[in-house]
Formats: sequence, structure tokens, C-alpha cells
Amino acid sequence: MIQVGIIGGAGYTAGELIRLLIHHPEAEMNFVYSTSNAGNQISKVHQDLVGSLDFEFTDTVNPNVDVLFLCLGHGNSVKFLEANTFSEQTKIIDLGNDFRLEADKVFNGKTFVYGLPELQREAIKNANYLANPGCFATAIQLGLLPLAEANLLNNDVHINAVTGATGAGTSLSATTHYTWRDNNFSYYKPFTHQHLGEINQSVKQLQGDFASDILFMPNRGNFSRGIFATIYTDFEGSVEDAKAMYQSYYKDAEFTFVADDFLHLKQVVNTNKCLIHLHKHEGKLLITSIIDNLLKGASGQAVQNMNLMFGLEETTGLGLKATYF
Repeated sequence: MIQVGIIGGAGYTAGELIRLLIHHPEAEMNFVYSTSNAGNQISKVHQDLVGSLDFEFTDTVNPNVDVLFLCLGHGNSVKFLEANTFSEQTKIIDLGNDFRLEADKVFNGKTFVYGLPELQREAIKNANYLANPGCFATAIQLGLLPLAEANLLNNDVHINAVTGATGAGTSLSATTHYTWRDNNFSYYKPFTHQHLGEINQSVKQLQGDFASDILFMPNRGNFSRGIFATIYTDFEGSVEDAKAMYQSYYKDAEFTFVADDFLHLKQVVNTNKCLIHLHKHEGKLLITSIIDNLLKGASGQAVQNMNLMFGLEETTGLGLKATYF
């Protein structure tokens, strides 16, 4: 069994990892680290696990686990790895943004591979250290990669995407309180969201001459989980041409599918799927891309990457059912 350590165990992404790993046939949790909850039962924090898990948080680490998941706030993974040393055989999967960009991928002699399976599958299989993509970045990149591979992103790309409240993490702020979120809608970080760096990086990996702007408007929705992204850009072909191109690009993808009909979030919430729909209006191609921000956008993709890194079937432990009604 793959021995797993989780750092930052009280947050949403760690909670999702625990839920996935207790049912994973090839992995078991060795420790779940949380300095603020050390000694407490995990089910006291992740209360849906009452009766499913008899395990306590700890404030010590086992440096010899097979894989370490870092579920820390952005910028804190570097600090943790500077303060804690692990075996050379320990693979590391970081769910934060510390190592996603080319400029940041080398840390203390460790080179982190960017972990979007639909772009980097073979590199992930050979990786020891992995930077898990951001949630918005996952949905948006999966909507753009086929166009980039075909060198067809030659104009500005416009994106409007909405995320659920869990995207903000468990820490309270003025915009995460129920009274603010309920029956409300707002944008934030217009045109400057931190995931733009990794999105541009991946697009240019496939289309080196890409020189247009990606104009991204992130929004807060008054629901708990999910990302609904709409993307449009110039496209000269027909919608049938676009659909054939996307189906070809994702023909071997285990979790990304091109749908015939208009999409809604309940199709993907509680799954590791990304669904894509294409629509043509005059000279514009509209791409809709939807995911669960905590699964395909975070912990589910992290387990998908773990499976690839350890030579397992990519879908192992990820046969999840959508919360459809």
C-alpha cells in the first residue's frame, strides 16, 4: 500500500483527499498533519466522516512516507519544506501555487512538474515532485488546449468563470460569510487572477507564438462548489470542425469529455470530470468548461496524478457519482 502523508489536514482540499483515500484500494493514510488540531479526531473537523474513520490529526511527520500531499495556503509550501525534511524516495504533490510556474519549479534541487494530465501525462508518470494545477486554471486550460495545439489562438480570449464558496478556503473573510454570499454575486481580481500565469504558460507550451491577451473575469457564486467557465474567441471553422478537434485531443483523456448538449454544474459536482460544450455564433467559438473545484480542480486531480506517478490506473479510487439531484 502507498503510505500517504497529508499536510494542512483541516482544510477543504485535505478533507476531500481524506474522503478519496479512505476508499482508495492502493493507498492508506500514514498521518494527517494539522498543528491547530493535533490530537483531535479527524471526524470532529470533517464531520461527514463520523463512523468512517478512526484517526487523529498529528503535529509530527513521518519523513519516510511514499507520497506527501501539501494542502497549505498559497506560499506556505516553500516554508513547510524548508522546515521539514523528507526521504529522497518521498514523492511530493503540492496543491498550492508555489511551484506551478517555470520560474518557481526548482526548489532545493527538486524540480516540480506541472500536473495537468491532459497536457503532461508522460512527464507526470516520471515525476517525483508535482505542482497540482489551480481550480480556475484547470477548467480554463481544458477549454483552450485543443485550440492551442492547433495553433488557432490568434486573437484575444475572453473568459467569464464562476466558482463556489469553497474556492475561498475555510478561513473566514467579509465575502465568505453566509449573509454576504446568500442571494449574492460579485467579481474579484478582474483581469489579474493569479491563475493567469499558469494558463498562459500552458497555452504557450502548445502554441509558442501565442501573443494575444487572455482576459479573465473571475466571479463568486452563491453555491458551495463547482466552476462554470465560459470562454470565447475568434474561430473560422464550423462548430463541427471544433468538436472533431476537441474530441481528437481528448480521445485518451479519462476524465475530460465533449458534451453534445448545454451544460450545468450538477453534471460534475462530486466527480473528477471536466465537461466541455462548444457553440458557434458568427465568427466566435463559445467554449463552456465545467468542473468540481475541489475534485478535478484540486484533490481529485491530485489523486489522479498520484495514480500516474505510481504506475496505477489513472482512474483508481476516482469512480465518483455526481450529486445530480
